[in-house]
Amino acid sequence: MEMGDIMEQSYVTRLKRCMRRAEDGEKLTIGFFGGSITQGCAATEHEKSYSYRVFEWWKSTFPQAEFSYVNGGIGGTTSHFGAARVWQDLLMYRPDVVVVDFSVNDKTGQEDFFQETYEGVIRRILESEAKPAVLILNNVYYDSGSNVQECHNAVGDWYHIPHVSIRDTLYRRMKEGQYQEKELTGDGLHPSDKGHELVAGEIISFLNKVKADMWKNEEKDDKKNMVHAPMTANAYEYTRRLTIRESLPELSGFRTDPEEKAGHLDLFKNGWIGSRAGDRIVFEEEASCIGVQFRQSVTRPALRAKVVLDGDENQARILDGNFEEDWGDCAQLIPVLHHGKKMKHRIEIEILDDQLEEAVPFYLMSLILA
Repeated sequence: MEMGDIMEQSYVTRLKRCMRRAEDGEKLTIGFFGGSITQGCAATEHEKSYSYRVFEWWKSTFPQAEFSYVNGGIGGTTSHFGAARVWQDLLMYRPDVVVVDFSVNDKTGQEDFFQETYEGVIRRILESEAKPAVLILNNVYYDSGSNVQECHNAVGDWYHIPHVSIRDTLYRRMKEGQYQEKELTGDGLHPSDKGHELVAGEIISFLNKVKADMWKNEEKDDKKNMVHAPMTANAYEYTRRLTIRESLPELSGFRTDPEEKAGHLDLFKNGWIGSRAGDRIVFEEEASCIGVQFRQSVTRPALRAKVVLDGDENQARILDGNFEEDWGDCAQLIPVLHHGKKMKHRIEIEILDDQLEEAVPFYLMSLILA
């Protein structure tokens, strides 16, 4: 989408409106929602992350306004999980502007599934009470150029939401020799301080173009900002997450985690723990889409479990508590039912007998239902 088209046809109208409000000295909340890059991973301090640098642009550009900052980034999480947590980690703070990025977390080869979960996130944000302006960000794997921006930006184009692609800007300049990969990232993915600064610079460049045009069409017809019919089956717009706070499953060996959760980044809390072979937990929940979220541990060996849906042992899925990477424990989310019959389903999870004398317990974080 060309910049001229964006300025005339997209949800950038909401962004202009926010800038005019900031110019008038109002209070606004700037929100960010995504994975580890949004969280600020690899920045030496959070103030050097791309998200905080963009927030600082708002403060310095409109010093007469009052701004609040909300960062809903959680490392290693996809838009599937995002659809389940967007309310408590972002929307309950009523943000006026939201930058969304799951382009390196949603998986290649599963674009149809993640396009639908991503659309659920976008629609939920657009239709929230505050009617925030939305900007889609596409971060990138600097070592491969990989991301899923095509499927995400198709959603953005469907709703006329502007997007800023790091693959098409900063990554391209790196490939042309303007930067070395090691300048921008230490691990091929997470930006260094300089990388975060340059990512922020791409967003700020877009915001400056919008600001230069912010007084044009200020009386634009609000019908342009109405959310129209979805482009996918859109089963994930109102996804629910069940933890020990929302569910009372049948426990046979599993136990509830008694430790108090401290903030949205304290992921491995409010769940259930299985410590021995044969420990079992059973849910009965109504849904047409079901995902099981569990911890994969960098400390190995870790226990494994199987999940059986509606008693069908032939379709049992293995939930492996061992994480093959080393950057930290992972909040793994496995879909076990997608576009199934909406009815009450029986979900049984049982610890496997792997003949281990000592192992990290299996931690069931939640069920994700839609």
